[in-house]
Amino acid sequence: MRARFRTARKAVVLAAAASLGAGLLAGCASDSGDKSGSSDGGGSGSGKTTLTLGLFGTQGFKEAGLYAEYEKDHPDIKIQENVTERNENYYPALVNHLTTNSGLMDVQAVEVGNIAEVVQTQASKLVDLSKVSGVNKSSWVDWKWQQATTKDGQTVGLGTDIGPLAICYRKDLFQKAGLPTDREAVGKLWAGDWNKLVSVGEQYKKKAPSGTYFMDSPGGLLNAVLSSEDKKFYDASGQVIYKTNPAVKSAFDLTANAAKDGLVQSQTQFQPAWDQTIANSKFATVACPPWMLGYLKGKSKPDAAGKWDVAAAPKAGNWGGTFLAVPKSGKHVKEAEAFVAWLTAPAQQAKLFSVQGSFPSATGAYSLPAVTDAKNEMTGDAPIGKIFAEAAKAIPPQVIGPKDQIIQQGLTDNGVILVTKGKSPADAWNTATKTIDNNLEK
Repeated sequence: MRARFRTARKAVVLAAAASLGAGLLAGCASDSGDKSGSSDGGGSGSGKTTLTLGLFGTQGFKEAGLYAEYEKDHPDIKIQENVTERNENYYPALVNHLTTNSGLMDVQAVEVGNIAEVVQTQASKLVDLSKVSGVNKSSWVDWKWQQATTKDGQTVGLGTDIGPLAICYRKDLFQKAGLPTDREAVGKLWAGDWNKLVSVGEQYKKKAPSGTYFMDSPGGLLNAVLSSEDKKFYDASGQVIYKTNPAVKSAFDLTANAAKDGLVQSQTQFQPAWDQTIANSKFATVACPPWMLGYLKGKSKPDAAGKWDVAAAPKAGNWGGTFLAVPKSGKHVKEAEAFVAWLTAPAQQAKLFSVQGSFPSATGAYSLPAVTDAKNEMTGDAPIGKIFAEAAKAIPPQVIGPKDQIIQQGLTDNGVILVTKGKSPADAWNTATKTIDNNLEK
């Protein structure tokens, strides 16, 4: 959900809900519900069951060939996905459909920033996936499983990926700026301290290739810093603490000052203008959970292949990660349960990582060759499986709350980005907190 002042935000949310709602209903309507619909949803009577998925961003299941593999092994199943680019457009519509218990797809993705709210308010609408055949709690990273589990033990979502943090950097731009390019040497430049990362940005700026910035966006930097904190927006009792938590204010100030000094682009991530800066090689680093490799791959021009590398982040953290839930009111609940269990099994998570860069939340995948031998065309010979597996081991369990996304988006899209447009860090903080509090009261 994009944080905005109340009146404007309400209009945006309603519009998003209406827009996505039409997509959700259209996706569901493509299947007759009695297996009489066609494989393409056109009603030609092929006898296939169409399983519909509601997703946001680039999940990569289709790109990794997983749908095709499942359809081959289950010839009576057709899989159809409906994708919304940004989660803040996807999630309000999902909440609307869960609240009314209508218009839901057979499978719905839930982002980690929303999972606490779904667990607390919508669990009754969702299948307890811990009871599905083939699903074993021990297969997942413990904290990932717990994030989607209610106090009484109902697990409403199965984890697909997690986001162990690294820093991806352009070797060619680092070389032109007089910085080391070896990933071990690069990681040592900022080891242990996010302030050191910003200091490297200051070094980069002195000899930066014309028209380039050190980092892709203020939001990316802020999210990375906050991802390494065990507490950020809520405490363990569920109280909102983002304004009083010194770690949040420190991360905001560090990012705002980097923005003021011109070390980061004036861009909001996952918007078309930001995509274009990837294509045009306008920045040298990006906070890089594994799924970011999929974005770099999808948005870059062919000549960028092999020019990126991956270094350890200043501190271990987790940014992102998705869950798949099965609504009880879906048309094909049993088929959806079986499909989600298969799609999130270690073998499939490993394949997803090898193609798309989404790092498994199933620990059984870590020893599979698809992970241990993984390479990515953007990062050449970098052993990304081993790099991200090491990063995953050090992730601190993090307290997440029901409105994490609203707070996070307010700090980025209504906060630090304003510094790149001329606001002082203090004014940007005030704007962000007023916007967030306004939305939290809604």
